[in-house]
Amino acid sequence: MTVVREHIKEGIPIKKLAREYNIPSSTTVRNWIIKYTKGEENRSYSPKPEVYTMKGRKTTQKEKINIVKDYLSNGMSYKDAAKKHQVSYNNVYSWVQKYKEHGPAGLVDGRGRGKSESIQTEEERIRAENAALKARNEYLETENAALKKLEEVERELMSRRPGMKRSAKRLKDYKKKDSK
Repeated sequence: MTVVREHIKEGIPIKKLAREYNIPSSTTVRNWIIKYTKGEENRSYSPKPEVYTMKGRKTTQKEKINIVKDYLSNGMSYKDAAKKHQVSYNNVYSWVQKYKEHGPAGLVDGRGRGKSESIQTEEERIRAENAALKARNEYLETENAALKKLEEVERELMSRRPGMKRSAKRLKDYKKKDSK
């Protein structure tokens, strides 16, 4: 207000005011003057850098929902909500976006478990199901190969006559099959 009043009442040029008050750009001063002459309220800017650099704290899903509902119902800024609830600005922002898109299910902590089915898109659901089926198929193939090997060993043991030793050639052939 001081800068604007000096320009209007005393006629001091905008660039000179910007230099005098250490304002980085004369455009900022010009915008303030335009807002003032239009009668628009000039909101005071109060940066709260601590909400951007705040250490994260553990929050439960209920806490996240309460913070988001508080933000939405009171019409406060992300910065104000972050300061009030002692969480970082980034957390509040991401929680609000997830809540708007997926509702309370979007705030479930699914780290290490993938997305819950309620917030997956159809394509993501199909990919997850496909990956699960491939893993199951690989497991069954491995199990099948192990059972075949076991049957082969049992057949060979049954075919041997009691008291007879294995021939050296058959033993070498058997070891070659194992290494494959």
